[in-house]
Amino acid sequence: MWMLSNLRPPSMHQSGNSERPRGLARSVARLLPVLLLALSGCLYSFHGGGLPGHIRTIAVIPFENQTPVADLQRELSDSLRSRLASRLGLRPASETRANAVVRGVIRRYEADIPVGLQANTRAATNVQRQLQMTVDIDVVDQVTGKTLWSRKSFMVDGEYQETQEAAGRAQALDKLVHAIVDGVQSQW
Repeated sequence: MWMLSNLRPPSMHQSGNSERPRGLARSVARLLPVLLLALSGCLYSFHGGGLPGHIRTIAVIPFENQTPVADLQRELSDSLRSRLASRLGLRPASETRANAVVRGVIRRYEADIPVGLQANTRAATNVQRQLQMTVDIDVVDQVTGKTLWSRKSFMVDGEYQETQEAAGRAQALDKLVHAIVDGVQSQW
C-alpha cells in the first residue's frame, strides 16, 4: 500500500539511498493519469454541454419565408428536421409533443454573388459564386418556456460553381445546422 511517508524527501543521513526518490517518481507516475482524468472530468462539468435532461424530442416548425425562392422553406425545414435531431441526440416529434421547437424566419436569400474567376486555357472561364441567406432562429424549451438559443439576422453563406447553386445552398444549410447545434450546446 502506498503511504504518505513515500512523499517525504530522504533525510540527510539517507542521501546515499536512491530507492526512495525512484519510488516517489513511480508513485507520481502511476497517479498522474488518474489525476489528469479526474481533473478533465471536473473541467468538463464546469463547461457544461448538451441540453437540459428533460429535453428528449424536438420539432422543426416550417420557417416563414420572406424571400421569392419558393422551395427554400421546404429545403430548410427538411434539412433541419433530418439533421438537427440526430446531431443533438433527440427524437423528432410533432410540435404539440416536442420538448423543444425550432422556429424562424427566412429574411433574405441572395444568390449569384460573384466571388472570383478561374481562367483555364483548356476550358471556358469558370466563375465562383456565393449565396447568402439571413434567418432569424429561435430554439425554445416548451417545457419551461425558456429560449435555449436565439439569433436574429443570422447570416450563412455558401460558395458554388456558376451553375451549381444547389451545392452552395447545401453548404449554407450545413453551416446553419452546425451553428444551431453549437449554439444550443454552448448554453448549458
